Amino acid sequence: MELRDIEIFLTLAQELHFGRTAERLRVSQARVSQAIAKQERRIGAALFDRSPRKVSLTAIGELLHTDLSAGYRRIQQGLETATAAAKGLTGTLTVGVIGPINYEITPIVARFQARHPECHVTFREIPLTDPFGLLRAGEIDIAVLWLPVREADLSVGPVLFSEGTVLAVASGHPLAERESVSLEDLADQVVVQSALPLPDYWVDVLSPRFTPSGRPIRRGPRISTNEESLAAVASGQAVAPAAESDARYFQRPGITYVPFHDAPSQQWAPVWRAADETALIRAFAGGQAR
Repeated sequence: MELRDIEIFLTLAQELHFGRTAERLRVSQARVSQAIAKQERRIGAALFDRSPRKVSLTAIGELLHTDLSAGYRRIQQGLETATAAAKGLTGTLTVGVIGPINYEITPIVARFQARHPECHVTFREIPLTDPFGLLRAGEIDIAVLWLPVREADLSVGPVLFSEGTVLAVASGHPLAERESVSLEDLADQVVVQSALPLPDYWVDVLSPRFTPSGRPIRRGPRISTNEESLAAVASGQAVAPAAESDARYFQRPGITYVPFHDAPSQQWAPVWRAADETALIRAFAGGQAR
């Protein structure tokens, strides 16, 4: 039995109407009738009871429908798997994330896996001491990183998500009572500075030297980890600009997070090795923004 004849039989078993079956499969009604008649001659029994008012499966038709449905689903699944493999959309995609960002991209990963069920996503944590190292070493396929990323050997995809900026201050600090703060307020504070070997374009954003109006910002303790930053804040030594998600994931006694009302949003995007772009990477990076 040809695959098209199987499709005609299974569709007619669902529609129980020759005209609707022909329309659904985009064939002529005569083609439907010929295919069913051919199958009935081969089997030696009627598969459908036909009357002017209705079409229904015979007992033998019911039996054939049960058997063919399961086989047809397996055929379709096999074709879908082969098509995905031909497009490179199977296998494992290893995604690198900084801190708790994997929780922020959970909906994005869920959408990706719903579209590509043959793919499996795993995670690796990216150390801030070397934000591009795992990517360049080929230990991860794609990284979700804070923008900007200006590396000649790396490609940057569309923004996956954006979030606001907050200021971490000691709970007894005068700014802790505010509903919001301004970037100009930093001129009157001591701001933590990173001791990590980060790109200059990140340092300029993480620990700016001047406010938007040009007022100098004093730099405070040099920190290498998020916990060091929080300790400096809680002790009153400094304040620390941070992403809005930090206020959810890094709540600590004695620390208050106050939103900026004039700071640019924090943006996160997929980044990968430009020389090793694959269909799987393109599928994850494209059309994922929320």
